[in-house]
Amino acid sequence: MSLLLPGLDDYLLSVLPPRDAVLARMEAEAARRSIPIVGPAVGRLLAQYARLLGARRVFELGSAIGYSTLWLARAVGEGGHVFFTDGSQANADEAGGYLAEAGVADRVTLLVGDALTRLRETEGEFDLIFNDVDKEGYPDVARQAVPRLRTGGLLITDNVLWDGWLRQPSCEDDVETAAIRAFNRMLYENPDLETTIVPLRDGLAIARKVR
Repeated sequence: MSLLLPGLDDYLLSVLPPRDAVLARMEAEAARRSIPIVGPAVGRLLAQYARLLGARRVFELGSAIGYSTLWLARAVGEGGHVFFTDGSQANADEAGGYLAEAGVADRVTLLVGDALTRLRETEGEFDLIFNDVDKEGYPDVARQAVPRLRTGGLLITDNVLWDGWLRQPSCEDDVETAAIRAFNRMLYENPDLETTIVPLRDGLAIARKVR
C-alpha cells in the first residue's frame, strides 16, 4: 500500500537502481510466497541511515527471510555487526543462505525466538535498532528498545501509518491499530527522542535518541 498520490509510488520504484541477483531473488520469493519484506525503497533508506550514523552494531526486531538484514549488513561494512531475529527457524535458515551467498554472513548473528527476549539477552548498546515485529508488540518495543540505543542512535520502525487505518473510527477496537497509535504517541511524547514519521511505503518512524 502507498500513502502517496496514485502513480507516485510506482515512480519511486521505477527510478531505483536495479538490485543485485541476491536481493532480486529475495524480492521475487517474497512476492511469490507473500512474505512481508520492506522492499527496495525502504531497504535503501535503512542502509543510508546506517551509513550516515557510521553504525557498527545494529539490532533487527523481526527479520523474516533477512531482506532488510542484507541491506543493513552491507551498510555496516567489515567490522560491523547485525543481529537478526525471527520466530521461525526456517526463516533464519533461508536468511542464512542468502547472507552467505551475498558474502556478509560473518557480520550477522541469527537469533531465533521472540525478538524482544533476544534483545534482552544481547549485551551492549546499539547504533540502530530496526523494528518490524508483530504490531501489538510495538508499545513494548518503545519501552525496551530506546534504552538500548546509544545517544545519537536511531530506532527506525516500519508500518507506523498502517495502511491508512489509523484514521478510521471503525478500527477503534482493533488491537494492532491501537498498538500502533499508542506507539506513535510514545515516540513523540518521549523527551529523549527526536521523532519524524516519513510517509514512505507504509510509513516509517525515525526516532533519534538525543540523550
